[in-house]
Amino acid sequence: MDSADRQPLFRNRSGHPLTRFGVRYILRKHARTASNSVPTLASKRVHPHVLRHTAASHFLQAGVDMVTIGRWLGHANVSTTSIYAEVDLESKRQAVRKAKPILNTNPRSADWRTNADTLSWLESL
Repeated sequence: MDSADRQPLFRNRSGHPLTRFGVRYILRKHARTASNSVPTLASKRVHPHVLRHTAASHFLQAGVDMVTIGRWLGHANVSTTSIYAEVDLESKRQAVRKAKPILNTNPRSADWRTNADTLSWLESL
């Protein structure tokens, strides 16, 4: 491995590795600029962690399983991953579209309000 392979991918203006503070500065600067086109962005708290959350949400929407997402994020426990992978509104809409009513195909399990045995039992309580 030569020295070129060990050079930082992201550098600050001095050529040093970009720090988390540098990433936050760049992200906020661009969020301010973007708020000119998307005014609601001005009231949002944009920080580097939003990028992790967004990536996890996009992976989830693309059908990637939670364990894989958790490993990519470096989580030791899948329950930690679920914090980042909130279900968005479109995913909720899709879930509702997939839901089907449960059909009662058993004639013996009629509605309790018309079942004499059930009504008698309830009255005995």
